[in-house]
Amino acid sequence: MVQEIFLDLWRSAARFDPSVASETTFIAMIARRRLVDLRRKHQRRPETEPLIDSQRATSTMPAPELGAEAAQAARALDQLRPEQRQVLILTACQGLSHEEVAQTTGMPLGTVKAHARRGLMRVREVLGAEAAGRAGAYVGAGR
Repeated sequence: MVQEIFLDLWRSAARFDPSVASETTFIAMIARRRLVDLRRKHQRRPETEPLIDSQRATSTMPAPELGAEAAQAARALDQLRPEQRQVLILTACQGLSHEEVAQTTGMPLGTVKAHARRGLMRVREVLGAEAAGRAGAYVGAGR
């Protein structure tokens, strides 16, 4: 999947316009579209049984830094209003489009978009404050 996203980025590089969005936003939108496409593709196909024992396949532990990042994300989501949290979880974790979130929750489409934007802005603020706090802790530890 990552390779497909990089290929899409390579093919779409000529469309990048820094006056419209940052590089990070451009990459995130291409990646999001690819992931939504993958999710929809899996919804169209029936689920099949795995050929290997699922317990043996999942016995490896995730990297510790992934657990720390997940905890940071969870803390940031906990500081959102419930509607914002719901919209972000449905879009980011479940891959729903704004239209699908509006249908699922019964919220108007404009409200869904506003909750998504404000929620992302708040998450960035919280994560930025945590990063600044960690940087300050490292500076203070060196004294």
